[in-house]
Amino acid sequence: MDLDELDRRLLALLQADARTPAAELARRLDVARTTVLARLARLEKQGVIVGYTVRLARDDDARGVEAYVGISVQPRAGAGVTARLATLPELRQLSSVSGEFDYLALLRAESTTRLDAVLDEIGSFEGVLKTMTSVVLARRIDRT
Repeated sequence: MDLDELDRRLLALLQADARTPAAELARRLDVARTTVLARLARLEKQGVIVGYTVRLARDDDARGVEAYVGISVQPRAGAGVTARLATLPELRQLSSVSGEFDYLALLRAESTTRLDAVLDEIGSFEGVLKTMTSVVLARRIDRT
């Protein structure tokens, strides 16, 4: 599925506000409304757009702390470490990655004290060799 410049611009506008009417999208993209509707239909059919959703405000942003944690594990310990991480309510996302670490976890805790405790817990998991944490100070762009 090849996306051209118009497709990418259309997707960026929808990521910012999926409720933008087709006529407004057409105006911003300087194309006909029918072009926008045809593009949307094609992107949906190809599986590029898999749905539209409501994103709720994060009331807890000011009260919580987020951190990205790089996690290195011993060979063949990944499944066990993943299972243990899945039990943590603070875990928001876990990705296997290339590079220095095996996994990248996104954690959200109600306080730095709780984050510290969760990091200590992760470090104690059997098979975890090391972790490196970066605390999120501010979101500059959030298209999730």
